[in-house]
Amino acid sequence: NDDLFCCVTFWPQSVHDSLCVGPLLFKSPLKTCAVLPPAGPTDLPLSLLEMGCSGRFELITHPLPGDQPLPPQSTLPCGLPPTSIDLKTEVKRQFLSDPAWLPLHDIDAAFHRFLKDVQVDKLLQCSPSPLHSGLSVVRDPTTGLLLDFTEVDTGLSAKNSLSFQRQPGPPAESLRGSNTNFPFLPGGMEELSLEQIQKRTALEEDVDFESGTLFTLNMSIILHNIAKLPSVLRCSPQDTGPPAAASVKGVKGVEAKAKPPGEPESTKKWAIPVDISSPCLDFYKRIPNPAFKWPFEPDVFQKQAILRLEAHESVFVAAHTSAGKTVVAEYAIALSQKHMTRTIYTSPIKALSNQKFRDFKNTFADVGLLTGDVQISPESSCLIMTTEILRSMLYNGSEVIRDLEWVIFDEVHYINDTERGVVWEEVLIMLPDHVSIILLSATVPNALEFSEWIGRIKKKHIYVISTAKRPVPLEHFLYTGNSSKTQKELFLLLDPTGNFLTKGYYAAVEAKKERTSKHAQSFGTKNASQSTTANQDKAQWLSLLHFLTSRQQTPVVAFTFSRTRCDDNARSLASMDMTSSVEKAEIHSFFTKSISRLRGADRNLPQILLMRDLLKRGVAVHHSGILPILKEVIEMLFSRGLVKVLFATETFAMGVNMPARTVVFDSIRKHDGTGFRNLLPGEYIQMAGRAGRRGLDATGTVIILCKKGVHDMADLHVMMLGKPTVLQSQFRLTYTMILNLLRVEALRVTDMMRRSFSENHRDTQVETVKMHTWWTGNTWWTGNIQVEALIRATLESVSGLKALSTGRVIVVNSNQHPNALGVILQVSSDSVNRTFTALIICEKGNEEEEGSSSNRAPPPVHTSALFIPEGPCSHTVQKLKPTEISGITVKTLKVIPDRIIDNYSKRQQPRFRHDPPGQAISTATQELLRLAEANPGGLATLDPVNDLQLKSVEVVEASMRLRALNDGLKDFNCTNSPTFTEQFARVQERFGVQEELDKLLFLVSDQSLSLLPEYHQRIKVLQTLQYVDVGGAVQLKGRVACQISCHELLLTELLFENALSSLEPEESAALLACLVFTQNTQVIPHITKTLQEGIKQVVAVAQRIGDLQRDCGIGQSAEDFVAQLKFGLTEVVYCWARGMPFAEIAQLTDVQEGTVVRCIQRLDEVLKEVRQAARIIGDSVLGSKMERASLAIRRDIVFTASLYTH
Repeated sequence: NDDLFCCVTFWPQSVHDSLCVGPLLFKSPLKTCAVLPPAGPTDLPLSLLEMGCSGRFELITHPLPGDQPLPPQSTLPCGLPPTSIDLKTEVKRQFLSDPAWLPLHDIDAAFHRFLKDVQVDKLLQCSPSPLHSGLSVVRDPTTGLLLDFTEVDTGLSAKNSLSFQRQPGPPAESLRGSNTNFPFLPGGMEELSLEQIQKRTALEEDVDFESGTLFTLNMSIILHNIAKLPSVLRCSPQDTGPPAAASVKGVKGVEAKAKPPGEPESTKKWAIPVDISSPCLDFYKRIPNPAFKWPFEPDVFQKQAILRLEAHESVFVAAHTSAGKTVVAEYAIALSQKHMTRTIYTSPIKALSNQKFRDFKNTFADVGLLTGDVQISPESSCLIMTTEILRSMLYNGSEVIRDLEWVIFDEVHYINDTERGVVWEEVLIMLPDHVSIILLSATVPNALEFSEWIGRIKKKHIYVISTAKRPVPLEHFLYTGNSSKTQKELFLLLDPTGNFLTKGYYAAVEAKKERTSKHAQSFGTKNASQSTTANQDKAQWLSLLHFLTSRQQTPVVAFTFSRTRCDDNARSLASMDMTSSVEKAEIHSFFTKSISRLRGADRNLPQILLMRDLLKRGVAVHHSGILPILKEVIEMLFSRGLVKVLFATETFAMGVNMPARTVVFDSIRKHDGTGFRNLLPGEYIQMAGRAGRRGLDATGTVIILCKKGVHDMADLHVMMLGKPTVLQSQFRLTYTMILNLLRVEALRVTDMMRRSFSENHRDTQVETVKMHTWWTGNTWWTGNIQVEALIRATLESVSGLKALSTGRVIVVNSNQHPNALGVILQVSSDSVNRTFTALIICEKGNEEEEGSSSNRAPPPVHTSALFIPEGPCSHTVQKLKPTEISGITVKTLKVIPDRIIDNYSKRQQPRFRHDPPGQAISTATQELLRLAEANPGGLATLDPVNDLQLKSVEVVEASMRLRALNDGLKDFNCTNSPTFTEQFARVQERFGVQEELDKLLFLVSDQSLSLLPEYHQRIKVLQTLQYVDVGGAVQLKGRVACQISCHELLLTELLFENALSSLEPEESAALLACLVFTQNTQVIPHITKTLQEGIKQVVAVAQRIGDLQRDCGIGQSAEDFVAQLKFGLTEVVYCWARGMPFAEIAQLTDVQEGTVVRCIQRLDEVLKEVRQAARIIGDSVLGSKMERASLAIRRDIVFTASLYTH
């Protein structure tokens, strides 16, 4: 009824929560009917009982006590189980029925596939692996007709391929690449294609010379095989060279292939000198629209270089200082911008990179800079960087290489640097084939040789362009003045045409002697090496500078080979003021503006205050101890002509294009790290070349100070007129190079070694041996190695020389006199090229000595039968080489040597030619003939072992082997052939060529590499330390070491031993400073106990590595390896990282400020490398610690931006 319905009606929350019984709705037993009013007296007590899980219900009507609501009833012990929520219903309720969730402006997107059909079967399916290759259609370019299908690689990436067809890497790695990337394939290392390998030349045929012993074969087979030998092996002695097509076959399956009819590659000249003696009249006709134009007319050598650049050829420009080599670089940059490609300009030092960035930025807007700590506009078409960064980009597969057209190497003569010269060779070898090379250098004597090496390894022509003379000629003087009275004592020693004037030298000697005591005069010019006092130096500099100022020959660069003496000389000029008031104002304004970027405390550093006072008077100092920002201020003021006198070390002459009117040498001796020596011609020319400003000065002036005395004339002559230092290879193996190449399977370390400039001599040797083969292949003695070695050992022994005394009968064996008896007359005293004068019996008419090109058939070496003349017996006196004596007999004759030699020499004159021989000669000749006729089978000879008592292992073995060979020859029937002598000569000829071919094969093999033993030693070190496995695969420690540029083994071992984990960031930076600091200090640093423990651990690891290297055969001792670590700046770096001002840390050490700054800058690069290495290991804590350490040292004056870049 209606009353009952109203009493129990409720609002169900879900379908499963409601039960319907007839017209009534009852609340499920799962829910409490809290919404129902209390039961009244007229209400029926009703309740439902669920019968288990059957779904049946029973109605209960018994009364409930009190006012309790109807309880849920169930026969289950824990009540009804919970029911699962219907997901679709729940999603509809929460997301479709709730307006607050719906987005206001994109409702359609909110309803897009909010439910998916679940298909579990898809979890069991996987997509097929991508194919590494695919098919590409080849079509006719004009008609589009399908011609063919070719297979192309599609799965190439930077992780598995050297090809340019690989996919580009991620943008983050596009600039510097990644150490997991493969480099691009270096030019000149292209592997042969399958078609080239399978192609056979017409001269190749399968001839087997190795099956069996040659002399055990049938004679007809021997003759048949010999007949098949190419004609080159039977060429006559008159032939001047090898035929155009020749092949030596049958030697271990190696063929010397025929040379093409064109220019043979083995004799191809890769370096092509360019003639610049005649003007280039058709320049503008050949290049009507040049990519770049200058306000001046380019010189001939510049035009010739530009013509080669337009043809996309590589050039080597070796020009004098200030000749204008930069013009070539500028045109290459403009050409690449025109072609929408890229150019990389490399320099040896960071300071030169900054200067070139400013210069090129003013000329070309699109220029970028990459250094260790600065990265400006890396997307530019022209990138300026140091050579080390380019090497890293090549090894790491930078995407910049794809668009690269030119690489410009400035100051190539820096390849002679012992420490960093190897970087130039690595870069030149690793450059891909499509990149053209521009080499800029001072004049070097072996530019052709160097270019030939580059052309051969890159398989491209290098055009060599050299200047004949300087654009501004130089005059070289000696200066002996030291006071106002003698300040004009300037003597010309070398005029602009290159004539050395001895008159000027002796005039300087006389002028110097006038002011010396009689005692000093007795020692002559040797006093030049004695040192002078500070007052004497001051007096000489004052007199010289007053004299030069009066003659308007400023600005002056005074090269002084000591930083301390540079500073002292500058301070000694306190009384000189060479600037006007206008110049002082300009200097003050520029100096103040430049220093304003420093913090207040840094602006008052002692070095800055001192330099400000010096600059206002026109004096400055430039060396490595000067702060970098100060050096840049000095360079810019010098280029403006505001610095009148600059005291500089040799580094100022390295590439800095800042010429002066006059160059002065404080001395001609320098310390090169091992001892004092005179300047080399190349060093002198490099520094003296700074004199003479093109367009401003007619001549440049070079002055050499004579302090205590005049330098030796011979030393001056060699220094001024000697040849510059040749370019020499400084190639050496480093662990970083080895690991970088080992991680790429397609590249081998031996390929790098073979292509280095240090192995350039191997190719010359190969050509020499090839030519040697053609003229020694004719000589029968070439194959008789055992006999020759035995005779040489016998003749070089004391007992052998004693036996070969006057009167000894010997067996002579030469082309002219085969197995002829002779008697010794004289023995030369020359132990190097010893000769034996002997009387030899011979046929009538065979007396005269013939040259080595005799057509006489060589004698059969198998027989010991002595020569007996068929007709009248004659004689000759000849000087024999040791190799022409085949036996020392037991017989001796009594002879009178002087009488025999005099009589024979007399009868060689035309008017005495028909005189009968003297009694002494006749007697000796008859006695030799009697011995030959009495012993036709051969005379008994002295045995080297039994008679001469030679007991060395080599002699004994050779003697036994020779005896066995002679005994074995008796069993061969082929020796009875009448034509055996001629046949044997041809066989020996073939073996001679084979021997030379073996030499060639050795020279072109890896076994002849000079660095191969060291390579195996370093590989053994890497395997012991588990950087590589036995198969050469790079392991985790090896990949970490690839990230590190200096002391890679030491730093990697420290990382894996957690030596830095317990240190604070400041302590880590201080400890790692030992890797970049290289000077000795006198101040003992005061450091914390933790740092002391860290230093002990670093030294222990270095000692262990040094011992291991020594055990593996590397020459460096463990003590020398440990001594490389310098801890002199540990306290300085620690205090700097903790925030101490620079003025205070400068008081903690005797190291100059500029050196401290450069050390901390390099330390920052090491910290970045360690941070990257920590990420490879997976040590995020160490990585963040290195980042904090880097941030701690990157502040204030140490990392002030360069004036050239801002």
